[in-house]
Amino acid sequence: MTEETLLVQKLQDPISRNEAFKELLKLFKERLYWHIRNIVKDHDDTDDVLQNTFIKIFKNIDGFKGDSRLYSWMYRIATNESLSFLSQKAKKLQISSEELQQNLINNLEADTYFDGDAIKLKLQKAIATLPEKQQLVFNMKYFQELKYREMAEILDTSEGALKASYHIAAKKIENILKSD
Repeated sequence: MTEETLLVQKLQDPISRNEAFKELLKLFKERLYWHIRNIVKDHDDTDDVLQNTFIKIFKNIDGFKGDSRLYSWMYRIATNESLSFLSQKAKKLQISSEELQQNLINNLEADTYFDGDAIKLKLQKAIATLPEKQQLVFNMKYFQELKYREMAEILDTSEGALKASYHIAAKKIENILKSD
C-alpha cells in the first residue's frame, strides 16, 4: 500500500479524517498555493481560492475513487476553483476575462507579495496575453515543472495536446519578450 493510498484511507475514515487532513495540508498547501497564485496572480485572492479548494477537497474526499493520483485530483479542483473565481470576478467587475488578466498583471507591481524583478514582470505580462489553456499549461510546465503525464491527469487531456499547447505558448512568449 502506497503512502498516498494510506492517506486517502485515513481521509475517508471519519475517525482519522481531521488528523489526515492536517497531514494533507502540510504536504500540499504550498504547492497548491503557487499553482493557484500563477492563475489568479493576487496573494489575497489566492488565499481565498486555496481555502475554497481545501473546503471542496474535505467535503468531496469520500467521492475520490483513486482513478487518478490524489494530487492530480486536488490540482484539478484548484484549477477549476481558480478559473471559476476569475470568471466570477470579471462578471462582478463587468469586464472581459482579458481585461481582468491585464488588471491583475498591472496590479502585480504594487503587490507586496510579488518579489519579482522587471524581467519576471515582463514574463507575467507575456503569459497574460495567452489564451487561458495555454496559460495553464505554460505555468504548470514552466513554474511547477510538472511532467506532461501529470498535467494530462490534472487537465484531463492528452499529453500530445499539452506538448503542442506548451510549444505554441513558449513561442508566443518568446516573440513577445524579443519584441519588447
